[in-house]
Amino acid sequence: MARRLADVAKKVGVSEATVSRVLNGKSGVAEATRSRVLTALDVLGYERPTQLRGQRSRLVGLVLPELANPIFPAFAEVVGGALAQQGFTPVLCTQTAGGVSEAEYVELLLRQHVSGVVFFGGLYSQADSPHEHYERLAQRGLPTVLMNAAFEDLDFPQVSCDDAVAVEQALGHLLSLGHQRIGLLLGPPDHMPSRRKRVAAHEFAARTGLALPDSHIEHALFSLESGQAAAARLLQRGVTGIICASDPLALGAVRAARRRGLSVPGEVSVMGYDDSSFMTCTDPPLTTVRQPIEAMGRAAVDLLAGEIAGGQVSHDELLFAPELVVRSSTGPAA
Repeated sequence: MARRLADVAKKVGVSEATVSRVLNGKSGVAEATRSRVLTALDVLGYERPTQLRGQRSRLVGLVLPELANPIFPAFAEVVGGALAQQGFTPVLCTQTAGGVSEAEYVELLLRQHVSGVVFFGGLYSQADSPHEHYERLAQRGLPTVLMNAAFEDLDFPQVSCDDAVAVEQALGHLLSLGHQRIGLLLGPPDHMPSRRKRVAAHEFAARTGLALPDSHIEHALFSLESGQAAAARLLQRGVTGIICASDPLALGAVRAARRRGLSVPGEVSVMGYDDSSFMTCTDPPLTTVRQPIEAMGRAAVDLLAGEIAGGQVSHDELLFAPELVVRSSTGPAA
């Protein structure tokens, strides 16, 4: 008990007597200080006293599928900073192969009495994955926001980048360069944003007269290696431009082109999606479609804070327009 008091007092910067008053439910402590003490208790992993366990902490779960893709750390930085500005402490939950699952993270966060959860790139974006843990969040009434979900069956506030606009920007760019044999390299078949990109691409092709046969569309896992393998199949079918659903997939496509002795962008143009870190430093610098992570992340935190405060928050999907960023991986059709 004495060690717990000392650790929490040091973390918050108050006296052990103040911490003791909070833990014993005594009056005479400012509400802001009480909140900081309870948050420190949760962060340090100490169990709350029985009379305080029903109160939500000022912790917010931030659940990411990985950190290898630079877009996820960038998102975590934006959301973490926005949460801190509103007096919340983010708890980063990152999945790893053979590690804690998303459903297990949800149970852990519920046990910690978190104030809310923000998901980015979770299982909700995969139609064939289990979604029972989201239903548990809904049953508990825990404020939750989904990023890039594109899934109508989950009744949570959703913040997304407009997949249709992203595809139109990418296809329009390659068409303006004279490309007619364009390939799409998307995520797994059950990945909802990739499904939306595919539908939008077919609609764009129908409007413009672009030929987009199924043989010019490949699906892959979101990794450089998977992107390289799928891009090799597209190149074998004669495409001169490849639009990818992530920057790592695009880097895999560049590698596949070079393995076949093709120059980028001289003989093959490659486009990414996200505009994640260091895409200006690749060889060649990557043309991509930028997700407005700063605006999306802050909007997600605003929605979450509104729900935590008990306000009425719209559950309609909030769409943000992406931005075409032209660099050196695209050029005129050979």
